[in-house]
Amino acid sequence: MQTPTRLRYALVGTGSRAQMYLDAIAGQHSDVAELVAWTDTNPGRQQWSLAQRPELGSPVRFEPDALAEAIRTHRIDRVIITSPDFTHADYIVESLDAGADAIVEKPLTTTEDGVRRIAEAVERTGRTVTITFNYRYSPRNTELKRVIASGEIGEVTSVHFEWMLDTAHGADYFRRWHRDKASSGGLLIHKSSHHFDLVNWWLAAAPTRVFASGGLRFYGAENAAARGLGPRPSRGTGDSPLRDAFSLDLRTDPVWEGLYLQQESFDGYLRDRDVFDEGITIEDNLSLVVDYDQGASMSYSLTAHSPWEGYTVSVNGTKGRAELSVVERGIVLVDEDGRTVVDPSARPDLVTDDPARPVGDRLLVQHHFGTAREVPIPVAEGGHGGGDAQLLRDVFDGAQPDPLGRTAGWLEGVRSVVVGLAGNRSLETGQAVRIAELDLGAGAQALDRLAPQAPEAVAR
Repeated sequence: MQTPTRLRYALVGTGSRAQMYLDAIAGQHSDVAELVAWTDTNPGRQQWSLAQRPELGSPVRFEPDALAEAIRTHRIDRVIITSPDFTHADYIVESLDAGADAIVEKPLTTTEDGVRRIAEAVERTGRTVTITFNYRYSPRNTELKRVIASGEIGEVTSVHFEWMLDTAHGADYFRRWHRDKASSGGLLIHKSSHHFDLVNWWLAAAPTRVFASGGLRFYGAENAAARGLGPRPSRGTGDSPLRDAFSLDLRTDPVWEGLYLQQESFDGYLRDRDVFDEGITIEDNLSLVVDYDQGASMSYSLTAHSPWEGYTVSVNGTKGRAELSVVERGIVLVDEDGRTVVDPSARPDLVTDDPARPVGDRLLVQHHFGTAREVPIPVAEGGHGGGDAQLLRDVFDGAQPDPLGRTAGWLEGVRSVVVGLAGNRSLETGQAVRIAELDLGAGAQALDRLAPQAPEAVAR
């Protein structure tokens, strides 16, 4: 039996999201992947990550501004990019030009300039960009895709999509670098790019116009003062008597402590800042209306301070309606030591169930003049609705023929991020924004009308 060829990887960024890829390279996918070189602005995070996985061997550390040199010197095949969002475009372009393919966490980029430069680099080099939309692989989302693509509910006329981030997970975006819109693009780009991608994929459609409304209405210093919350500690870690359920103590989790608290001396980055702090520039409540080239429209809402976490999707068609309801956590509990699970979709095994709102998912389909039927959703273990393991398989072992088209490249990344880009412009101007008004350069090809999938192609 022929031994599989191990591809040579470089990694940019070793924060919490990178740990999934490091586990894969050190473990299940070690037969096809080798971590040859890596970088981070904080060397302590690299040291900690390697200490957890001695199987990684001795990857070469290089400076963040020396990626191209590292690719050429170490003959890198692929670069995995898990650095802050605003850096993605630079690292993608540098990887492609130096001769490596890129694998990037969402979002693809945070700016129109980033879209232009990535598109030009792809055209210039002919290399590939894979964007890791793990929610596409979750069985519940796959089953909704199958229902829509089969034609069972007819041509889609409208979608209602509501996503609730709770007071543990939603609050966490206001503790970290994500709170700065210049770094993350705000939740419309950093978080909602997942959701906009799902709708693009479900409908096999491209967005054409966006109107957005929203603001910072719960977190931040002004809102805290308006509600009379009083003095607060500047960070969650510590023994201040002012700490409350919104305070994140990094000492309560060995990963947080190892990746962040123990490494503060290298760069001063604080992972646990107060969510009611000054200087937060992103929104926590967002509502959008989005039009698509296939004729459908979507009403979308995101709240980052819900008491429970999950989402509901209703898809109306000319023959009926499909409804997907997902509860990822029904209640946020914080124990006496301040411990909680920040992201329930990433660690469903640690989520405490609530009898009144149990964790689970349900997909209903109902034809006009007919009774509703429940569509079975296969059970899958692991993070993000069972999507992480399947995503990693495609990333490292290679994508297999898939009639549902779950793998995503830079074109899909553009179609996702432009909704957030247009939404942010709409928030600034108060006007609806046509996607065609964005200066995307060669990236505009991502918006060419998509061909819907034939029903027979997605049958089980």
